[in-house]
Amino acid sequence: MMNYIWAGMILFSCICALLTGRLPELSDAVLSGAASAVQLVIVLLGMMCVWTGLMKIADAGGLTKLLSRMFYPVMRLLFPKYPKDSAAMRAICMNITANLLGLGNAATPLGIAAMKEMSRISKRPAEADNNMVMFVVINTASIQLVPTFMGTLRAQYGSAQPFDIVPAVWLASIVALGLGILAAKLLERRDDRLG
Repeated sequence: MMNYIWAGMILFSCICALLTGRLPELSDAVLSGAASAVQLVIVLLGMMCVWTGLMKIADAGGLTKLLSRMFYPVMRLLFPKYPKDSAAMRAICMNITANLLGLGNAATPLGIAAMKEMSRISKRPAEADNNMVMFVVINTASIQLVPTFMGTLRAQYGSAQPFDIVPAVWLASIVALGLGILAAKLLERRDDRLG
């Protein structure tokens, strides 16, 4: 579906540029946008490599076990199926830590590892169980203490104060996370009653 939407937008832009006689401006915009996209990818790639490497070092140094113990009282309520020192709980905690630091892209490999562990433990690995759904909700609407990714983007595009958005990010992410967990728990109870 997205392919059709993008193709439609491109076609609409070309038709508008042709009808208004602005084909040179369209061409310039396409070329400058492509160059800007490449520069942005290089900046973000550097940030992702640094933080992904730090997360690997933290995992090898035992920080994941420490974090899983620290987060366990809250995680036990959200993921009652997994023991404290299980590989699934460690992967979940590392993903949540990466998201707390605002490293959404660096958290992706950790989220995939967590889902693989949860799928391995699941009785029906081909289907998402309630724990997997809760993890996706938490991962998607995570609280970001330090919005590193957004700060990097704002700095790249010339913001004088790239982190002045922190209070708004905290408020939005806390509300989104709370509502997401509430909805997942309500639907989980409904699913339990129907199943």
